[in-house]
Amino acid sequence: MTAATAIEHDPVVLDVDGITLYNEDVLQLSYIAPRSIDLIVTSPPYNVDVSYSSINDNLSYDEYLEFTRQWLKKCYELCRDDGRMCLNIPLDKNKGGQQSVCADFTTLAKSIGWRYHSSIIWNEGNVSRRTAWGSWLSASAPYVIAPVETIVVLYKHTWKKTSGSRQSDIERQEFIDWTNGLWTFNGQNKKGAGGHPAAFPLELPKRCIKLFSFVGDTIFDPFVGSGSSLIAASILGRKGIGVEIDSDYCQIALNRLEKEASVYHGRIL
Repeated sequence: MTAATAIEHDPVVLDVDGITLYNEDVLQLSYIAPRSIDLIVTSPPYNVDVSYSSINDNLSYDEYLEFTRQWLKKCYELCRDDGRMCLNIPLDKNKGGQQSVCADFTTLAKSIGWRYHSSIIWNEGNVSRRTAWGSWLSASAPYVIAPVETIVVLYKHTWKKTSGSRQSDIERQEFIDWTNGLWTFNGQNKKGAGGHPAAFPLELPKRCIKLFSFVGDTIFDPFVGSGSSLIAASILGRKGIGVEIDSDYCQIALNRLEKEASVYHGRIL
């Protein structure tokens, strides 16, 4: 994924109440100290030709995987030794050819040094995706499409978390429900995300943050989009750091942070 134009202004667009947002390319990021992040919660571009403003979402699959390798390595360097990542990606895709996205991402992550913990299946209840059948009513060449996404849970060196406040805020029933690796809740509509074309709902980072981090931990999202991860971090008493290459999406995130988390930015990009 490449930016349409280089970012030539002050990359810090928000730094208040423990929430920091950079208008920057994650691959060029140099403002965050290595081994300072407790939990990464993110959903990268899916490379399915979404009409983003500042990146090309229609690379060859090899180019896409190389981009993925680079940002996964950057995230690995930023994480603490007991740091974790919750990576929301498709199970697979058929646009532009059948690809095993989840398996390929996981293999790439492990080659960098990330260790695999588990996968959560997110059932969005979205049947509208069923638009391609292949050979209708024939064994000739049918398409099998699972209308789910995955949240791959990775960690850096040790799974047991020993750093941080050691204060958990997850409730009993939440823990019981969320440690079941099948999550069912609706996706995010475009209007509710301020017009962002591919946002995830607040419920996703909320669950990941409460289940996999302590109060006061630092949460990082290298693809902020409409700001859901930063909103959840703020509401749940964590620090949040986000990176977003597109200034228009930064503005969407700022507006949502003010409206949904009472984080006042007082600045128009």
